[in-house]
Amino acid sequence: MKEISWDEFEQVELRSGTIIEVEDFPEARRPAYKLKIDFGTDIGIRKSSAQITDLYDKEKLLGMQIVGVINFPVKQIGPMRSECLVTGFVREDGSVVLATPERPVDNGLKLA
Repeated sequence: MKEISWDEFEQVELRSGTIIEVEDFPEARRPAYKLKIDFGTDIGIRKSSAQITDLYDKEKLLGMQIVGVINFPVKQIGPMRSECLVTGFVREDGSVVLATPERPVDNGLKLA
């Protein structure tokens, strides 16, 4: 594993956001959802694709707070443009457990 400096870590914009919309993403190569995430007034609403269908139902995701990277370049994923990266932990079986704040926080807060 390559070590990084504190300055390099600070460049990654890991922010809190709330999932406000969830749709199926049938065009994805692997099962995924299309998400709209509210990162607060300064950042706004961003779209993302997330391969989290193994552990999460659409209804349970609505209103959930997540941790997302908001300063990666936009990435084209099939017919959609992903504007942020939803973070999580990949288990041995390939399912993803979302990284979430332990209690409610304001949208847009930076992970320290």
